[in-house]
Amino acid sequence: MSIIVQNITKLYGEQKALNNISFEIKTGEVVGFLGPNGAGKSTMMKILTGYIPQTEGKASVFGFDINDQSDDVKRSVGYLPESNPLYYDMYIKEYLEFIGGIYGIKNKAARVKEMVEMTGLGPEQHKKIGQLSKGYKQRVGLAQAIIHDPKVLILDEPTSGLDPNQLADIRQLIVNLGKEKTVMLSTHIMQEVEAICGRVIIINKGVMAADDNMADLRKNKINTHAFYVEFDKAIQGDKLKRIEGVLRVAPAGTNAFNIEANANKDIRAELFQFAVKEGLALLTVKKLEQNLEDVFRSLTKK
Repeated sequence: MSIIVQNITKLYGEQKALNNISFEIKTGEVVGFLGPNGAGKSTMMKILTGYIPQTEGKASVFGFDINDQSDDVKRSVGYLPESNPLYYDMYIKEYLEFIGGIYGIKNKAARVKEMVEMTGLGPEQHKKIGQLSKGYKQRVGLAQAIIHDPKVLILDEPTSGLDPNQLADIRQLIVNLGKEKTVMLSTHIMQEVEAICGRVIIINKGVMAADDNMADLRKNKINTHAFYVEFDKAIQGDKLKRIEGVLRVAPAGTNAFNIEANANKDIRAELFQFAVKEGLALLTVKKLEQNLEDVFRSLTKK
């Protein structure tokens, strides 16, 4: 196993940021690590990378205990924190050579050149970091995380600030890295997780909410159904809320609505009956496929 977490708890005073968290990540897995703001994601990542200690429990990264063998852990891990602290007065190559020196990399110049090409920093490589856009600063942060060729990558919001073209490039880079390394990825972009990750761990309010592969997560963790309906004439959405099993109704175009209903209730027959009663023609009714965002909301919403 690349990452083993056993009963990790973290207290900040009386606040319990993490409560008895346990999971394992195999070598070569790309895992999405998700949760709402304040769920404890960044805290867990900081514990695994040795930035802060846990209050209870234990963990190891690539066989090294995070407390007793912290130097070995840091050599094995590439970490991109959410805040992405950089030295703004340093040039890109200068900074990467500095990081390479910390890790004792031989032939630093060649490795820095490789990182510049791999992360797409070429067009900006002669600038100081402080002169870069947020997207290119993220690329510098990613370059420093992988410059020492770590076995495990822990990435906290790695695509923050990237435009759609940059986003596609960095996603592909993470996919390629995931073929050789273990990747733990935290992000609020659900489409990114669906595109990159084979497995998802979700925490909410410091506790485990889900840990499953993408297909089973959609199948087993959603407690609602979603439907799209379209009528031939205008109708007030509040009337649809009176149908048994309907939880929420949202406009979805002219005379059309998205409806969320209890998972144990297929309301399509009731929708036909409703249309007849209201003197409407039901132009469209279809059950919508739920995605990761629906799973996330189902598990973490208040």
